[in-house]
Amino acid sequence: MSQLGESLRVALADTFAFYLKTHNFHWNVEGADFYEYHKLFQKIYEEVFEAVDKIGEEIRSLDEYAPGSFIRFKELTTIDDATTIPTGLEMVHILYEDNDKVIKSLHNAYDMAERAKAIGLSNFLQDRIDKHFKHGWMLRATLKNR
Repeated sequence: MSQLGESLRVALADTFAFYLKTHNFHWNVEGADFYEYHKLFQKIYEEVFEAVDKIGEEIRSLDEYAPGSFIRFKELTTIDDATTIPTGLEMVHILYEDNDKVIKSLHNAYDMAERAKAIGLSNFLQDRIDKHFKHGWMLRATLKNR
């Protein structure tokens, strides 16, 4: 098991945990701003879900195995599970903080890919980081003046 593969497994677990929490919040958000939160969360989880498969395939391209169980994801992720239903605004705040965790794990994998001179993987991870910067902007903008 390589360091690059391990960093990608953490990035995969974080990405999947972020996807799952965002989808959970999409289903369960309530309140006066329901529709806006519901649509924002959907926009984010749909984009993030697309990346889950690609990260898993990048792990396999290293001839390593991708985690695929909730137990293994829970062992690897840096994101806490959501076991309660917070308010819509609290959901946005939680996702904003979790998005930063995903960016951190993607940065770690990117650094490892750069050291390994895995240019295609580096480019993919850089694109993922950019996508999460955009998610962070949307979440941060939603939190302004609240």
